[in-house]
Amino acid sequence: MTWAYVDTSSLVAVALDGANARQIGGYFRRADRLFSANLLEAEFRATMLREDVDSELSEYLSWFSWVSPNRPLTPEIRVVLDEGYLRGADLWHLACALFLAGDASELQFLTCDLRQREVARALGFLLPE
Repeated sequence: MTWAYVDTSSLVAVALDGANARQIGGYFRRADRLFSANLLEAEFRATMLREDVDSELSEYLSWFSWVSPNRPLTPEIRVVLDEGYLRGADLWHLACALFLAGDASELQFLTCDLRQREVARALGFLLPE
């Protein structure tokens, strides 16, 4: 079974038919389940408004199972920050992915953000080339 954690940057690329949209969409289709923190919804809706995209966004959001931690993610945040600095939202997505997976090597992490990708690689997540 293939699980993938999706950062907002990947969903935005697919929705806006941006760089690598077909490739990323292929990863979405091949995954048995897609996960993300519900922060993705706020980031995604804000980006679509900024880009003046007038379409129903709920279809995109229906693809996901939501990671909703029931405790502070302090241990996961520390592990991520030990690999390098990230902005808050990028840090939160990686911490949520660690919370979900336990073992990063068992989860695909999909992002278009280069710095976040570097840290995800250092953490051991499966990253598509």
